[in-house]
Amino acid sequence: MPLVTLNEILPAARNEARAVAAFNVANLETLLAVFKAAEEENSPVIIQVYQRLFNDERAELIAAMTAKLAEKTAIQIVLHLDHGTSVEQIKKAIKIGYTSVMIDGSQFPLTENIELTSQAVEIAHKAGVSIEAEIGHVPFGNGKVELSSSEEAVKFVSHTNVDALAISIGTAHGFYKEAPCLDIKRAREIGAGVSIPLVLHGGTGVPEEQLKKAIAYGVTKINLATELQDLFLRGAACELKRNEKKFMPIDLCFKPVEKRIIEYSKIKIKAFRQATFSS
Repeated sequence: MPLVTLNEILPAARNEARAVAAFNVANLETLLAVFKAAEEENSPVIIQVYQRLFNDERAELIAAMTAKLAEKTAIQIVLHLDHGTSVEQIKKAIKIGYTSVMIDGSQFPLTENIELTSQAVEIAHKAGVSIEAEIGHVPFGNGKVELSSSEEAVKFVSHTNVDALAISIGTAHGFYKEAPCLDIKRAREIGAGVSIPLVLHGGTGVPEEQLKKAIAYGVTKINLATELQDLFLRGAACELKRNEKKFMPIDLCFKPVEKRIIEYSKIKIKAFRQATFSS
């Protein structure tokens, strides 16, 4: 079936207190493994491509591969630009076939973030594309976490008409030195203030019980990047070491790695889909 937008899968997921896994892929092998996992689980999935890959031809090639895979299945697949940096990048993503985009103005003051996001929303909606934005700030590495608030969320959503809202409740991008402790009370307040699907960036390494609580209060899209890509890299390194004294064709070398990513992706898809929590 054709690629879909976030609006075809996230509102229903929020109503049913479940979440959809969003995987950041960077090559055919990670894309294909995630796709196979979603098919085996008969579950919708969000394929994400980080904004850096839009600096060359890779984002467009991944778009073509994703669209081709979507043609062969009945599951719903969203192709999403992750952490778009500008209106120009939003336009490029739409032009090459992305059905969903994110504009990340979280590094700016709220007023500027609203202004940038509003421009991007107008462009996306005119093209029939869904759009995500972020308030607060989920940092990369050791950057400073800036938590979101319910008041900001209400103001931001009402002024921008964004389709999904990424919130900062204690996560960060990358591996954690210690397991994070999500601000579930904050998630509950934001979820009560706005009805659109909420997004959690930095899903790698967050304890499942905390994720279940966040899902219960409106988190409907959970991003996974670091863990997935690290699994691929370490798996590839392991296969190279195992075969170091003999030649192994690239496709055969990557087969065991693909299997590991399929199993990992299936676990995440199932956990988010079946999430239940009694407050």
